[in-house]
Amino acid sequence: MHEDATRIIAIRHGETAWNVDTRIQGQLDIPLNDNGRWQARRVARALAAEPLHAVYASDLGRALETARTLAEAVGAGLVVDQGLRERGFGIFEGRTFKEIQECWPDLSVRWRRREPDFGPEGGETLAGFYDRCVGTATRLAAMHLGKTIALVAHGGVLDCLYRASLRIPLQAPRTWELGNAGINRLLYTPGGFSLVGWGDTFHLQGDTLDEML
Repeated sequence: MHEDATRIIAIRHGETAWNVDTRIQGQLDIPLNDNGRWQARRVARALAAEPLHAVYASDLGRALETARTLAEAVGAGLVVDQGLRERGFGIFEGRTFKEIQECWPDLSVRWRRREPDFGPEGGETLAGFYDRCVGTATRLAAMHLGKTIALVAHGGVLDCLYRASLRIPLQAPRTWELGNAGINRLLYTPGGFSLVGWGDTFHLQGDTLDEML
């Protein structure tokens, strides 16, 4: 590997009950459900042989628990960074997509249009969130040139990293998967991010919850 490159394994947290209900979590601290804890163990098993120099995690419990399981499996240090938090959705948090559309139809349209300067009351704008996520990932990756790190975060954070790696505009519709506990691989150099692999969920296939470690 080029000495000026950082290999990044980006992982979305395991499943929560609110993921199942399609309820906006944002920065509310919703824990993993049983399936999410199983997924975290499966990620840890799949990456056990990776030479991870450090594991970074959002401070929200669903990401932190997923990251802790991974860090323990690979013997890497775990560092919490609030810059990896999910987008703050303000008044949308705790609501389903349907409820948002019913309660705030005009705001819902602006949100779904992905207007960069729009943010729900009490929340972050899309552009501000993107800058935070990409800035945080850049800062962390730049600290580990020539090494491999893991970033355990949220769907919105991973969406920003995907867009940054392929230079996709913020307003472009999302056509890629952001599955819970998926393994995504990026490369960082001082010139920016590039995509190596995305949406690997092979490690979540085959076994059942009855076969937990």
